[in-house]
Amino acid sequence: MARSDMYRKLAFQGGEPREVAEVVNNLVEGKSNNTGEVTLAVASATTTTIYDERIGYNSVMLLMPTTANAASVLSTTYIGTTNKGNAVITHTANTVANKTYRYIIVG
Repeated sequence: MARSDMYRKLAFQGGEPREVAEVVNNLVEGKSNNTGEVTLAVASATTTTIYDERIGYNSVMLLMPTTANAASVLSTTYIGTTNKGNAVITHTANTVANKTYRYIIVG
């Protein structure tokens, strides 16, 4: 998944000192390639799937509401399943739109 907001990755065999310093400094400043954004499905849907190659079976994912509608249903919204490359968010079904979250993937 090539995204414009992703930060530099090093080759497996390492890199030049300047490249290594850039990557380490970015990590110290909290800039890592483990975030994304999702909007919950509306109408009768009770699940929304996030497709992201960085997700694994044992990943921990945290949701942060970015809209008032998302905050209002946060207590009934959770990551029910993580798989290789996707995660399923379980949530209540309703017709309220604009339920957008940012997420972080760890592991």
